[in-house]
Amino acid sequence: MGIIIWLIVGGICGWLASIVMRTDGQQGIFLNIIVGIIGAALAGFLLGGAASLNNGLTIESFLYSLLGAIVLLAIVNLVRRGRVR
Repeated sequence: MGIIIWLIVGGICGWLASIVMRTDGQQGIFLNIIVGIIGAALAGFLLGGAASLNNGLTIESFLYSLLGAIVLLAIVNLVRRGRVR
């Protein structure tokens, strides 16, 4: 059941992050899920496990995952285009 939660939350966080960073038209659902999951892992690593979905889904873990996905998209935009949107 945990992997399904990771995929759903990853998809939602990736989709919201792509809307915030205005890259929604460039990526599909698969890339949204990947960005959301990697962003959640990035936030969990940087924040010392505060964003872990293993302890259950909370508002705090969702917001940290979203923040991690936004940071990940900002880094990708910086590398690909030389600027952050």
